[in-house]
This record gives sequence, C-alpha cells and structure tokens, in this order.
Amino acid sequence: MGPRILVTGALGQIGTELVGALENKHGQGSVIATDVRDGTGCQILDVMDAESIHSLVSREGVTEIYHLAALLSATGERNPELCWKINVEGLENVIAAARANGCRVFAPSSIAVFGPDCPSIAPQFTPLNPTTVYGKTKVVSEQLAMTAGVDMRGLRYPGLVSYKAPAGGGTTDYAVEIFHAALAEGHYTCFVREDTRLPMMYMDDAIRATLELMVVPAEELGGARGGYNISGCSFTVGQLVESIQRHLPNFTCAYEPDVRQKYADSWPNDIDDDVARGEWGWNPEFDLDGMVDAMFAGLQG
Repeated sequence: MGPRILVTGALGQIGTELVGALENKHGQGSVIATDVRDGTGCQILDVMDAESIHSLVSREGVTEIYHLAALLSATGERNPELCWKINVEGLENVIAAARANGCRVFAPSSIAVFGPDCPSIAPQFTPLNPTTVYGKTKVVSEQLAMTAGVDMRGLRYPGLVSYKAPAGGGTTDYAVEIFHAALAEGHYTCFVREDTRLPMMYMDDAIRATLELMVVPAEELGGARGGYNISGCSFTVGQLVESIQRHLPNFTCAYEPDVRQKYADSWPNDIDDDVARGEWGWNPEFDLDGMVDAMFAGLQG
C-alpha cells in the first residue's frame, strides 16, 4: 500500500497546488485535503482542535501529514496572539497526532526566520533573530522538527509566485498581485520600494522541492532538516517590472511603501542553498524571466 496523506491548509496558496501534485503521484484516494474553510473536495479541520486531528489521523490510517495551515507574515503581525496560537499550538497538535500514529510530517518554514543581523546572502546555519512574530513561529517549527520525536522536515520557502490561487497575506504578495493588476489595469501600486530585493520562487519549483525532500531517507538528512534553505531567483521589484514589460510594454508601477517594507528590509537579499543541493540534490528550474513567462501563460491561457 502507498502512503495515506493528510494535508492541512489545503485551500491556501501552497495547498491548492500541492494537493494536486500529491494526487498525481499517489492517487486521488490517497490524499485527504482539509482546511478550516469550506471548499470543494476538502474536509473541515481546525488545527486548534487536537482531538479532531488525532481522530482523523487514526481513523484514516494517515502515514504522512503536510501541515500547511498557518497565518502568514503580514496577516500575522496584525494579530500576533492568533498567529502564535495557530502556527505554534496548531503545529504541536499535529505533531502529537503524528507521534501517536507513527506519521511523518512536512511543516514549511520560511525566509522570515532570518533577522536584520543575517548576512545579505543567508547561509543555512546562522543565528535566527527574526523581528516578526511569524518569523519567530517558524523558528519554533524548525526547533520542534529536531526535538519532537517524529520524522519531521521543512523548507525555508522564499516568496512564492503562482497564478492558481491568490496570495495568502504575506509580505511577498506583491510578486503575485502585480501580474493580476498588470493584466487588468496596466498599472500596479507596490507596497515596497522599487529597489527591494527578496528571494522568490515559482510555485512549480516549490512543489517539486517539497516532494523531493519527502522521499529522502531520514538517515541522509542532516541538521538542517527542519528548514532547508532553497533558492529560486532573487530580484528587485524594478527588475520584475522590466520582465513584465517584455509582455506588456505599457505596464507601469508606482511605489507606496507601507509597514511591510520593514518586514522585507529585515530579510536577506538572497539564499545560500548549498546544503540542500549537497544532501538531496536540490536545483531550481525557473529564473525570473522563466517565472514571468509561466505566469502570463497561466493567467492568459
């Protein structure tokens, strides 16, 4: 028998595409998609309800959990107490069910674990002093991966760019919103500066990285398994605008930085992912222009 897979937060930006990828790989009947919201093909599950998680995992014979339910950076900073409860206590509930039922767990981390003391090119191993509550919750997630007594793995996702689902309240949402605005209005007002450079990744690469990590034997993973750095492509907003203008020459962008600029400024400009490349062969496929081309193909197709 193949794996029996539970996905929490399945209606989010990552979950929308990961569920399909898991179904393609293991069969539709192997994946149980859940979310706190109602959606087609999705069961209701609140990760704050430890008893319901345990009951579902036990009843369905779950062997792997992809725990995506979370509040992201910009949303989380507006409600830090709720962010901590969902991102930390919700994860602890999932880990407890996994431990009781012998499940493996994937729990994503983020470049938000880095703080302003991080080098501009973030190494895998460096002090983690994030300035956001969201970042702090992801540091805890990485620590739990190493101490919780289950086979738990994670990736430090950069900003993720996708056309299949809306962005979910993160600081890097501009890199998704800009495409919709470009096509609908020919103009976008960005909430960070033109020279803001952040690590980004096209969703296809992020999904592939997730699936690749989860098939690596546990004994081959080292001390980074709670949150591997993975690099896609780093670029400024201005460079993104120029790439979009290859498709829409008259597209314009204005800049009105808000509080999210402070979060962006606390994160590194780029990512050193040599550990992931060396331990399990990570290698991205999409550069900036390739990502932009794929976004236009998807949105216009």
